[in-house]
Amino acid sequence: MDIKNILAVAVGAIALLFYSSLYTVDQREKAILFKFREIVNADIKPGLNFRMPFITTVSKFPATIQTLTSRPEQFLTGEKKYVTVDFFLKWRIEDVSAFYRSTGGGRIADAENRLEQLMKDGLRNEFSRRTIQEALSGERGSILQGVESKSKEVAKQLGIEIVDVRVSRIDFPDTVSDSVYNRMRSDRERVAQDFRSRGQEEGAKIEANANRESTIIMAEAYKEAEKIRGEGDAKAAEIYAQAYQQDAEFYSFYRSLSAYRNTIGKNGDVMVLEPTSEFFRYFKQQALQP
Repeated sequence: MDIKNILAVAVGAIALLFYSSLYTVDQREKAILFKFREIVNADIKPGLNFRMPFITTVSKFPATIQTLTSRPEQFLTGEKKYVTVDFFLKWRIEDVSAFYRSTGGGRIADAENRLEQLMKDGLRNEFSRRTIQEALSGERGSILQGVESKSKEVAKQLGIEIVDVRVSRIDFPDTVSDSVYNRMRSDRERVAQDFRSRGQEEGAKIEANANRESTIIMAEAYKEAEKIRGEGDAKAAEIYAQAYQQDAEFYSFYRSLSAYRNTIGKNGDVMVLEPTSEFFRYFKQQALQP
């Protein structure tokens, strides 16, 4: 082999060696530099980088946000009833070195399996402390907040950042639909009955107050009437007394005439008296007159 061929081979080998020492990292990627399977650099900047051929290797991982969509899963509520839940998770790699170690080589599928199990455990715990009605009503936000806060702490140890968690559907199997609706209907009926009871109680109070005020008014009126009647009787007695004092004989005669007027001369009146009765005193006197 002549000198020219040897130089050509040498230049080719040097070019190949130089080319194999270059690698690029995209903006949408994270990379780890290994030396004999040991991590020597986990903070590689995007762009063109150099490495030692045959001694160091590079592994790349996505830096973009990943989406994990779960399959429908059933969870047991505090009432021992099942609900079917669909959820999805947005996540990304935050610490690529911790991510590589925790997943045993940085496999995305392994990471998503661990995240899915982590979320299911959190949702199972949250639903076990709530009723079906609470789970289907406005407490969905608090459920997700509790799951997300606990999951972020564990995910951080995996080198993962949880960006967002959402429940796309909460439903219940057909076997418990009727019981749920019946319970909700019973709760509404209980509330309505409570309003009716309070209304009846208030009505009874109003009626009792009205009766009490009516009794008080009638008692006051009777008291005033008796007072007026007593004053009238006293006035009449006073007039009678004055008349008697002025002419006792005339007063006696006038009273006898009033008695005759009230007792004699009416149809069907019957009186049984002795002829010598004091009642006929003035009749006797008239009969004795010449």
